[in-house]
Amino acid sequence: MAVSQKTIIFADDNAFNNLILTTMGTSRKETKKGKSEMISDKYVRFDWAMKRLLRDKANYGVVEGLITTLLGKKIKIQKLLESESNQDSEDAKQNRVDLLAEDEQGSLFLIEVQNETEFAYFQRMLFGASKLVTEYINRGQGYEKVRKVYSINIVYFNLGQGKDIVYHGKTEFRGIHDGEILQLSPFQRQKFDADVVSDLYPEYFILKVNDFNRWSRVPLEQWIYVLNTGDIPEDADAPGLDEAREKLKIARMTKAELNSYYRHLDNVVILRDNIETATWEGKMEGRAEGRAEGLAEGRAEGLAEGRAEGRAEGRAEALAERNVEIARSMKADNLPTETIMKYTGLTSEEIANL
Repeated sequence: MAVSQKTIIFADDNAFNNLILTTMGTSRKETKKGKSEMISDKYVRFDWAMKRLLRDKANYGVVEGLITTLLGKKIKIQKLLESESNQDSEDAKQNRVDLLAEDEQGSLFLIEVQNETEFAYFQRMLFGASKLVTEYINRGQGYEKVRKVYSINIVYFNLGQGKDIVYHGKTEFRGIHDGEILQLSPFQRQKFDADVVSDLYPEYFILKVNDFNRWSRVPLEQWIYVLNTGDIPEDADAPGLDEAREKLKIARMTKAELNSYYRHLDNVVILRDNIETATWEGKMEGRAEGRAEGLAEGRAEGLAEGRAEGRAEGRAEALAERNVEIARSMKADNLPTETIMKYTGLTSEEIANL
C-alpha cells in the first residue's frame, strides 16, 4: 500500500531541512512561499498532545473546549493535578495517557485515552473515579466535602457492545415498586449546591471514536471526528477546536518533539496491528474448532452433505469477515472507496456503513 509523503523545508536551513514527514490523516492544501513550505493544517494526535502540549496553562482552552462540549456547560480549568500516568517513557506499551484537571468549583475531570484493548476497562473506570473520591478529601473532613468527579474515557478499541459513539453513565436511585427517582430534599439542594442526587456521584463518559469518519455540524460529533482522524477542518466551530487548530500543529514542534511524536505513532500502529492480528487468529482458531466439531458430529450422524455445506459456509463467512476487516483498516487510512471496493469486493454502501 502506497503511503503519501510531504517534505517540510524550514527557512532557517537548520537540521530540519528536507526532513521527510509521513503524514497521517486527511490530506489538505499546502502553502508555498519561496523556499519555505510549511504544513500548517496537520495536527498531532490528542493522546500525545495530552502528555506533552496540553499540560501548559496557555493550552488549557483545548481541554476546556472538549469538556464544555461534552457536558453542555462552560468549564474553566483552574489547574492540572498529578495523574497516574504522567510518565514519559516510550516503553509504556499500554499506550494509555491520562490528564487530571480541576475546575473553579473544585470538580475533578479525569480524561483518559486508551489505545489498547482491556476487557476489564469498565472496572478500571470505576477504580479510577473511586480513587479520586478518596484521595481528594482530607482526613476528618465531613462527607459533604467529597469532590464531584467526571471520568472521560476516549477509547480506540471496541469496548462493550453498542452502536453509539458516546455513552454517559451516572448514579440514580429508583424505587423498586413504582420506578420513582429518589430526590434531594430542599435543604440538601441548598447545602450541596446540587439539583439531583446524581450530581453528587461520579459521572462517566465513554467516547468510542475509532470508526467515526463523518464530518458534522454537531459540536460533539466534530470533536469525535477530530479525535479519530487528527484533522481539524476549516469550518470546525466546536468549543476548543479553534485553539486546537493553532496549538496542535505539527509544524510548531521542535526536532526532539517530532522524533518523540513519530515514535509514539509507530507504537500505536504496531499496537493496533497486534490487536487485529490476535483478533483474526482467535476467529480462525474458533472456526477451525467449530468445523472440527461439526465434522465429528456429521460423521456420527452420517450427514455428509451437511458437512460439505458447513465447510463452504464457514469459508465464505471467514472470507467475508476478513474483507470487512481489511476494508475497515483501509477506510481508517482514508483510501478511496473505489480502491477499497477493488481489493475487498465490498459495495460502496457496505463501505460507507463501516
